[in-house]
Amino acid sequence: MSKQRTLTVKDVSELTGVSVRTLHYYDEIGLLAPDRSRAGYRLYTDTDLIRLQQILIGRSLGLALEDIRRALDDPNFDAPAALRRQRDQLLARVSETHRMIASIDATLKHLDKKDEPMANKDMFEGFEPEKYEAEAKQRWGETDAYKESARRTRKYGEKDWAAIKAETNEIFADADAAMKAGKKSDSADARALAERHRQHTERWFYPCSTAMHVNLADMWEADERFKANIDKFGEGLTAWLAAAVRAAAA
Repeated sequence: MSKQRTLTVKDVSELTGVSVRTLHYYDEIGLLAPDRSRAGYRLYTDTDLIRLQQILIGRSLGLALEDIRRALDDPNFDAPAALRRQRDQLLARVSETHRMIASIDATLKHLDKKDEPMANKDMFEGFEPEKYEAEAKQRWGETDAYKESARRTRKYGEKDWAAIKAETNEIFADADAAMKAGKKSDSADARALAERHRQHTERWFYPCSTAMHVNLADMWEADERFKANIDKFGEGLTAWLAAAVRAAAA
């Protein structure tokens, strides 16, 4: 059996686009723990790269890091079967994205020709908000956090939602300003912003421990819908703030 090639953490970062800091974090939590050289440097094999691919796919599908770790560490884990299943899920997402793009194109065409009436149905082709509600219930419906959030938000009126939105926007705007000012994700200012967001979540939705906040940060990075919503305040803000959440929790 031929010896597997080994790559340094810098090599893996350049190859995959995953930051060195994130790779270090995965090692610290035991999610992706490569062998070490005699000098203590991390050495990644092809087997590690396959595991990293599974981690990235899981994140893109909205899974929490702890759920990904449990699946990968299961002695019955079947990598080929998992890849085929994930491929089907991603293809379904591509199809949904194409329908949404077609909907946007239809609206743009209408806006360019204002004298032509537009079928309202065309504006919402590909959008399925009830699916996301069902998805949230499926993923977290049995958790105390989901139940508490549902209980609280049922009572909120227009003023409450406006206040939540304004407060959320202010936190993200301040985080973007700190990021653009050169503040590191593990700086005191960044950790304070992460704590503001955690307290905001706890005040309006459900008790949010630091561990739960880290799970939220994982979800921001894993789900393009969350990432797009945060990154509209500043390119790269999702990754910066997620790292700040992890630093605050640590």
